[in-house]
Formats: sequence, C-alpha cells, structure tokens
Amino acid sequence: MSADDPHQRWELTVSDRDNDQLEEKLATWLADKLDAGDTLRITSMTKPQAGGMSSTTLLFEAEWLENGEPANGSFVARLPPAEGAFPVFETYDLELQYALMEGVGEATDIPVPTLCWMESDTSVLGAPFFIMRRVDGRVAEDNPPYVFFGWVFDATAEQRYEITRRTIEVIAKVHGIENPAERFPRLHGEGSALRRHFEAQKQWYDWALAADGFRIPLLERTFEWLEQHWPAETGPDVLSWGDARPGNIMFGEFDPVAVLDWEMAALGPRELDVAWPIFQHRFFQDIATRFDQPGLPDFLRRSDVEKLYEDFSGHAPRDMDWYLTYSALRHGIVMARIKRRMIHFGEDTDTADRDDYVMHRQLLEALLDGTYSWD
Repeated sequence: MSADDPHQRWELTVSDRDNDQLEEKLATWLADKLDAGDTLRITSMTKPQAGGMSSTTLLFEAEWLENGEPANGSFVARLPPAEGAFPVFETYDLELQYALMEGVGEATDIPVPTLCWMESDTSVLGAPFFIMRRVDGRVAEDNPPYVFFGWVFDATAEQRYEITRRTIEVIAKVHGIENPAERFPRLHGEGSALRRHFEAQKQWYDWALAADGFRIPLLERTFEWLEQHWPAETGPDVLSWGDARPGNIMFGEFDPVAVLDWEMAALGPRELDVAWPIFQHRFFQDIATRFDQPGLPDFLRRSDVEKLYEDFSGHAPRDMDWYLTYSALRHGIVMARIKRRMIHFGEDTDTADRDDYVMHRQLLEALLDGTYSWD
C-alpha cells in the first residue's frame, strides 16, 4: 500500500539474515533434535511476504529418515529481528511467547500451533528461536489490507460476521483462563495491571521515538487525555492476547485453525482486547474511505463486537471510548516507529509535521475531540 495506490504492497526491509546460512545451521540443529543424523535435509525455506514487520518468520520443509523410514514435516521458525533491522519493539521475549502459547493450549481448546522446541542458545542461529508445526490456512492480510481485495473482501456479509463471531469467541476464551497471574507469573507485577500496561506504553514511546528527538505532539496529547479520563473500575485482570484481531488468526473456511502472535500479551482489563480489533479494522476502513473505496463497513462493527463479547463472556464491555482511544495511541506508536524505520531504510521521506508520522492522525484527532462515529 502506497500513498497513491492502496493495492500496492509495501516493500519493507524486514531482515538482513542470510537464508542459506540459516538453512545450513538449522538443518544441523534439527537433525540432532530428530536424531536423524546426516539423513535430514531442508527442502525449502521461505519468508512470508504478508505482515511480518517485527520478528522474523521462516517457513520450511524438512525430510529425514526415522527408524529407517522416510519422514517429513512442515515447520515454522520464529526469531527476533536481525541486528540492524530497526525493530518496532524494544524487546522480543521468545521464551515468554512460547510459554504463553503452551499455557493457552493447555488451558483451553483454542487452536494454537503444535510447539516443537524452544532454543535459547544464541550460538545456533545467532539469536534465540522456537520451532512449531506449520498449519495450513488463510489470514486477513495487512499488506496490502484486506479491505481492498482478497478472501475476506470477497466473502458475503454473513461470512464476514462469522469471522467476527469466531474472533470474539477466541478472545473470550483467552479471557476465561482462570488464575492468569499464577499460570503466567512473568506477566504479573505490583499494583494495577492497567497502570503497568500504560506506563509500559510510555516507556516504549520514549524508546521508539521521543528519546532521540522524534516527539509526536498528538501522541503526547493522547497520553494526557487518557490520564485525565482514566477508568474508575477495570474489573478483574485477565490474560490479554494483545494483538487480538483476525489478522493473527489462521482460518480454514471461516473457522480458526491457529491463533498466532502473542508478543503483545499482558495481564489487564478485558476491554484491551475487545477494543483492539474494532480499532484495527477501522484503521483500515478509514484508509479505504480516503481512497474512495467501499472497504468493508459491515465488518467488526463496534456494536457487533461488544454484543458478541457479552454473549460469549457474560461481561458487558465498559469505558470503551477510553479503550478505543488507547488502542489508537498504541497503534500510533507502532505506525510512527514504522515511519521512522522506512525513512531509515530509504523507503519513505521525512515530513516537517511529526503528527503526520501517525498514519491515522485524523481518526485519533476525532477521538480526542469526541467527534468520531463508529457505527
């Protein structure tokens, strides 16, 4: 997606790792894990083109002999960004992500990929990584966005509602995990979980932008607005998936077959995850509107999401204006950091008005002014 053509894929610099070296080292490591000796070979290795602006994802096929019989497998490797990749996030805790997927798989019937190995020894590939089995399915792509074409765009309104319904069902199941602080102690901390979450966003903003001179007045004004309108009650903390949206669910037809990407997981109020997919879709829908395209106005509507969540969980979302504005702030940090990295790699040019680093500037300004209309 470019400034002139929404159907064009952003060509983003994601990783400078050498695929041939990775393949050779990974094959040696995998042969040891499978006790396959010199019979193992990796027959293909690719990096997915859609999404993937943060960690490195490798899709690979392997063949080997197991007890003298031919065996094979389709796998996915996840690594943190390569050095010099100008990462979106300050830290990438793969061990925590692995533990989260493992815990969610044990506690629920949510389809998480089959986990194989977590490797913390950085001498193998130069960074920690984990391996999971590959799942076949389809995702709602971000790049270019699904609001312009693709299987979600081509689906009927009823089928898109089913995607919404199944997405919110997954979120409700994540929130239904009992005693999340005990099950995931590394997410636990002192005081209010929402306050910890909020302070973490401030620290991230400082690291990603402000500390080296890239202050964004609109984002700082949003931090102040959120502080002034802080929710009076937040309810019991749940496990928050973090990046809760259809783009992180792999679907069969319209049923989830794998729930992915837990790098933003935390403990916090339910509304963190309820607001996130609503905002994320409106971010893309507003882009479609700016290009005079129809987009998908019937998809992930706020009223539908809130009702479905209450139906699945028994909890009526509250203070949603606050959480939607918070979602816009969080995504604003993401987009401003991506703008910076695109400038860094010569993929974009700078602008004098730093608020333009926030791609959804008009949306966020309308939220702060109380003039944004959701449904």
